[in-house]
Amino acid sequence: MQKFKERWEIKDNWQLIFPILGLLTLVFSSYLIGKYILKLLPITQNDSFYIGVLSAIIIFLSSLFLFITLKLFNVLETKWNVSYRWELIAIFIAFAVTGSTAARVSDPILTFIGLHRDTTNGWLYWPARILLIFPVYQILLIIVGWLFGQFKFFWDFEKKMLSRMGFARFFKD
Repeated sequence: MQKFKERWEIKDNWQLIFPILGLLTLVFSSYLIGKYILKLLPITQNDSFYIGVLSAIIIFLSSLFLFITLKLFNVLETKWNVSYRWELIAIFIAFAVTGSTAARVSDPILTFIGLHRDTTNGWLYWPARILLIFPVYQILLIIVGWLFGQFKFFWDFEKKMLSRMGFARFFKD
């Protein structure tokens, strides 16, 4: 355990929550994708073969996602200039939570406005939803980043991104 803490530069035990959450997220994502894949196959869920194949898919996808994530950490650690390696996990989780939440929140907001998914033409509904997701995502990114203790990183990230989009005048220091 000490080697793990040293590798991720974990000084306090509470910081272990981020690697644990990261691994649980990888496994859960693999489970959801595996269930989706198995829906496409003619296998009943009561079959023991189903559980074996699902387990194999989960192990394979979790390993693949972990490999990709660790490679991304190596690249982004220097680019993002974080103080500790465990902060990368917190940042990744914050991005994932924000993206999922923004996508979930946009549908009820559109319904409140009067654009229902079932009754609105797709050529109107989807562009409206994408345009709505963008500002919702920006706001949520700051909030979720703050909740994960990464407010400074996400505030700087937002300023850089919005400046590149032509909104630099709003962020004069």
